[in-house]
Amino acid sequence: MQHITDTMIDAAVSPADAQHVLQDALERLGRGEAAMQERIRTEAGGVKLSTLGAVIPGQHVAGAKVYTTIAGQFNFVILLFSTETGAPLASFDAGAITRLRTAACSVIAARHLARPASRRLGLLGCGVQGQAHAVQMAAAYPLERIRVFDPHVAPATLAALQQRCGVAIEHAATADAAIEEADIVVTASRATEPLFAGSALPEGCFVAAIGSSLPHTRELDDTALRRASLIAIEWKQQTLREAGDLVRAAPDALLPEGKIVELADLVCGKVPGRQRDSDITLYKSVGIGLQDVALAGLAYSRIHAG
Repeated sequence: MQHITDTMIDAAVSPADAQHVLQDALERLGRGEAAMQERIRTEAGGVKLSTLGAVIPGQHVAGAKVYTTIAGQFNFVILLFSTETGAPLASFDAGAITRLRTAACSVIAARHLARPASRRLGLLGCGVQGQAHAVQMAAAYPLERIRVFDPHVAPATLAALQQRCGVAIEHAATADAAIEEADIVVTASRATEPLFAGSALPEGCFVAAIGSSLPHTRELDDTALRRASLIAIEWKQQTLREAGDLVRAAPDALLPEGKIVELADLVCGKVPGRQRDSDITLYKSVGIGLQDVALAGLAYSRIHAG
């Protein structure tokens, strides 16, 4: 069985490719043509083992991502199987896939929830995921400015990111300064408490909150949730159990009923997206197995075709 590295994946799959295959996978999920396994976490001695998976017959693949978390550091691997023969196809480093799929799904959500002419991005957290989101959002929208809040980011990192995005990047001193006048806000941090007061969110902005997938941590406060007209999530069965932004929210912050919708239903047109320019809309991501398996399937087919 072949092992496919992050370097091979980056050479074979572009962000646009990732968006395309994930759009297809979400459409299949929305039509009931795919199934997922929730994330299962097991922990002992300071080592956490997590697994999540999916079966996507229309893309001819099934698989699972397995990873460890030790002292806040992640190590991922994906196992991919054929749905036609049941045979294992390949194992994968999953760093590149995780980076690509998370930002790609935020872009897919943004197409339904952000204003099409969005020009200003506020980025809170400039690690691997923050940078991936900046690059993919800059390619998807006519951005004129990216403001980054990350107390630990190096100037050289911002300079390199500016070159990759082709957009002016400013280093903000505070989270509030980063989101001021933003059309799109991405929170890609390891914060355990809200990064800013929800009252500071600009009218009409779209927020992609992707940093937390643990029930005791959150990046957004109840005011941000209350102000949102719509909250899109990947999968209610998993997200409402994992996302601290929602788990820790006051019940009234998630009302009225129908405010929380699944991304697959947005993609399939089962529920409407943004209704008014003035609406604040949210996308809360925790990561689902469908994303990893669909993108691994594409990488496998590209590498073998080449």
